[in-house]
Amino acid sequence: MSLASHYTDGTCAISFELFPPKTPQGLQTLLDNVRKLTEFKPAYFTCTYGAGGSSQSTTLDVLSKVRELTDLPVASHLTCVGSTVQQLEDYLNKATDCGTDYIVALRGDPPKGETEFQAVQGGFRYANELVELIREKFSSLGIAVAGYPEVHQEAVDAKTDLDNLKRKVDAGADIIITQLFYDNADYYRFRDDCVAAGINVPVVPGILPVTNFAQAQRIASMCKAGIPDSLRTAMTDSDDADHQFKIGVEHARMQTVDLVENGVPGIHYYVLNKSAAAESLLDGMQLGTA
Repeated sequence: MSLASHYTDGTCAISFELFPPKTPQGLQTLLDNVRKLTEFKPAYFTCTYGAGGSSQSTTLDVLSKVRELTDLPVASHLTCVGSTVQQLEDYLNKATDCGTDYIVALRGDPPKGETEFQAVQGGFRYANELVELIREKFSSLGIAVAGYPEVHQEAVDAKTDLDNLKRKVDAGADIIITQLFYDNADYYRFRDDCVAAGINVPVVPGILPVTNFAQAQRIASMCKAGIPDSLRTAMTDSDDADHQFKIGVEHARMQTVDLVENGVPGIHYYVLNKSAAAESLLDGMQLGTA
């Protein structure tokens, strides 16, 4: 099934993002949670990898196990960081050999301690170049790219950021998955801007159900996502873990309800290898594939 086709039947397709665990126990926990998440009928799972490609092989191992467990399509993240074109092609060959269906094609963040992205000799500088490579040489793979409702932190301005996104789409991306956001107005403005810019692929909102305020602050600072005053006030009203979990999950649930009512093609959930928050917010919502 093509990646874009998940978003063309009028339902709200959902997907979940995982990351490679560091221990055998972590892998077992991840797979236990995948079983629970599968009950919500996701269209596919994605998996990231460590900085600089440090866990690429683990990513493919995870995706192979997820596919065996669920029989669902799987997507691997792939960045340009630290890789030559040949190394990217080698990874793409391995990914297709092990049954990967889609690629989330990213430029990637600068390595820790560096403030600017630097392409390696023989590598790519921009994500649209990676998209072009995949479309040209690995045409069977679906391609997702990243969009930033609150503007990428390195972009000069919103227009420049949107121009860069359009280049990725024009290079052959099937869908856009957004960075997380906590205010749906940011997504709606971004979606409208995409349409005005001539971007005509599905723009899938990315949602992270936060379970404590310290986590929300840390992640928001990394991706420059604003935290609404109402969420900040509610989560800081008490240090109790159960209270913060409930508030964070309820906020994500309200985001989800509003997004569905406003006709989003799907929702991508950043679940941090856990299932409790996603289970709570999706309970009884009847999303996902039939």
